[in-house]
Amino acid sequence: MEILVAVIAFAGALLAAIAAGALIRRLRDDPEGWLIAWTVAAVALCVSLGVIGVGYLMGFGTATFKIYQLTGSLLAPLWLGIGLIQLLSEKAPPKFAAWLYSIAITITASVILVADPLLNSGKMTKLLPTGSGHWGLIPDKLLLGVHVVDVLVLLAAAVFAGLRWRNGDEYDTDNLHAVAVIAPSGIALIGAMRFSVPGIFTTALFVVAAAAIWYCVLRPLAPYEDDEDEVEQERRPSPRRAAAAAAEQSEPTVALRSPMPQPMPQPMPPPVVAPEAPPAVQPRRSGLGDLVAEYRAGDQEVDYAARMTSPPDAGPSTGYIMNGRHGGGPAQQDVPRQDYSMPGTGAVYPGAELFSTGPHQAQPQQQPGSGKPSPSIYGLLTVFTLMDGSGAAFDRLAEQTVEAVRRGEPDTLVYACHGVKSAPLQRIVYELYRDEVAYRDHQRQPHVERFLNERQAMVLATNVIELNVNAAKVVPLPTAMY
Repeated sequence: MEILVAVIAFAGALLAAIAAGALIRRLRDDPEGWLIAWTVAAVALCVSLGVIGVGYLMGFGTATFKIYQLTGSLLAPLWLGIGLIQLLSEKAPPKFAAWLYSIAITITASVILVADPLLNSGKMTKLLPTGSGHWGLIPDKLLLGVHVVDVLVLLAAAVFAGLRWRNGDEYDTDNLHAVAVIAPSGIALIGAMRFSVPGIFTTALFVVAAAAIWYCVLRPLAPYEDDEDEVEQERRPSPRRAAAAAAEQSEPTVALRSPMPQPMPQPMPPPVVAPEAPPAVQPRRSGLGDLVAEYRAGDQEVDYAARMTSPPDAGPSTGYIMNGRHGGGPAQQDVPRQDYSMPGTGAVYPGAELFSTGPHQAQPQQQPGSGKPSPSIYGLLTVFTLMDGSGAAFDRLAEQTVEAVRRGEPDTLVYACHGVKSAPLQRIVYELYRDEVAYRDHQRQPHVERFLNERQAMVLATNVIELNVNAAKVVPLPTAMY
């Protein structure tokens, strides 16, 4: 049994050392208070586990017992609780008070534990010794007081994180996740040090506490880092929440969302300004959700569900979803993965300027100062999420459709299919028409019907965004010669 406990202790010491190294590396880029506190706790757990392993192999003595008690019973639970205070507090006074308390207790208690003589030091064996059987009155009561404060801090952190999570954002969810892992580990660690727990279970609790620190730092506190460009957006709850609150106060549409009338110290903006400001939205996770988030420019409501199931001449051709009016074919099975390189399809007509005076009449080049796009221009942006393995087939179909549009639709100003570098299974089709009549003509074309029908088996989801053109410059796209 002694060999087994020693092996577990040494493995836990290695795990705690890795966690401490990860914390130190992160501290160089993000010197947060909770990282500093948990680094101290991880180092203390590493030393304590190493001493447990040595004690079970060679026997415990005065030095090994004091180091084990100093790191495992005093420093580890103390700095776990201090780390939670630094994580949850958004104001300086609680953080500063926590620093003063932790530093004072660490120095004072360490001196007392090191200097105080032990009781029954000659009766130690290879089994893990309990503190109550070897400490004098002052060290024992000092550790008891520190443990009581630690338990209260850990329980208060759990309650505070839960209350804030109920009405908070994703950062409060991360904080609750961290507290739910750290607080039980710290309380269990204190219980193992206060009561007579078998050495193998005490050692296992030390290992669990070290693993909890590593898990909290590497996983739940930074779940939004999708790529290297977002590394600098790691958790900083206080500055982000303050910036978000300032941004919401500066938006003219905040008053429209408020449940009660709010007094305005400054005159209200003109009525035409409020509709133009985009509505404030909560921060969302990066990835697919941001790319297909629904948004419609303009000030009129559109029933997209009804339009997607209507006949072709009653809605945008890119607005049909799978299993719609035309029916969706079954998903392709056992299709090998294709190369998801960006399609180079697109059609822009040199003679189809964005400025017009009639439905189908091109106007000569505008003079400086008269470059306002025609209000009749009609635009759409459609985001397709493809099924796995259908990228190449969709690109070929899109190229054929664009070529047909280029040959037979002079009133289609822009018709381009884009790939998305960060999302290989997404395609974005951008359409711009001289007016809505041209768009209806486009819908009735045979190649558009073919594009609509054949893409059903390739598309998993479709999102349509209707556009108003406020300003534009369109020139022919460069093409590659083969």
